[in-house]
Amino acid sequence: MAIERFPIEAGHIMMFARSIGDDNQIYYDEEYARGSEVGSIIAPPTFVQASAQFDPDYPLRPAIGAPWFGSGREPTGATHNPMSGGGSGGGGTGLHAEQHFEYHRPLRAGDVLHAETVQGKSWEKQGRRAGKLVFSEMVTEYRDEKNELVVTARTVGVRTERVPEPGGA
Repeated sequence: MAIERFPIEAGHIMMFARSIGDDNQIYYDEEYARGSEVGSIIAPPTFVQASAQFDPDYPLRPAIGAPWFGSGREPTGATHNPMSGGGSGGGGTGLHAEQHFEYHRPLRAGDVLHAETVQGKSWEKQGRRAGKLVFSEMVTEYRDEKNELVVTARTVGVRTERVPEPGGA
């Protein structure tokens, strides 16, 4: 994932905070924020996840006229699940396992970030019931217009690889 331009706007911060049920004034009240330690409106810790909507290749971002893998009453028409953990082997399934955010400074309204994602570490564990568990990490660095690191986000996904049962079942 590469995001060329992710503007951090006060209205988006306020709506994001409302959507997660966080009514801390630091996210919407300019006067209150000016009197705080950080001195301005800042974004909630998980706000950088909203950057996915600025990535044209994000698999869960609806594209006009294209089948979408999303929720709803009826099948979507998408041919694959973009959240299946990727990779091949064993017909296993995948899921989001962990998310970590390291802030190098507060994320402020008015910042304009760009982001680059790289493959992180991978490791395996043997599960008791699910077979082999394959973990993979993606690391996204969010930088400001001065190219200074603002946030490092680490996402860990896990997928299972079941060992084929004897007899081909």
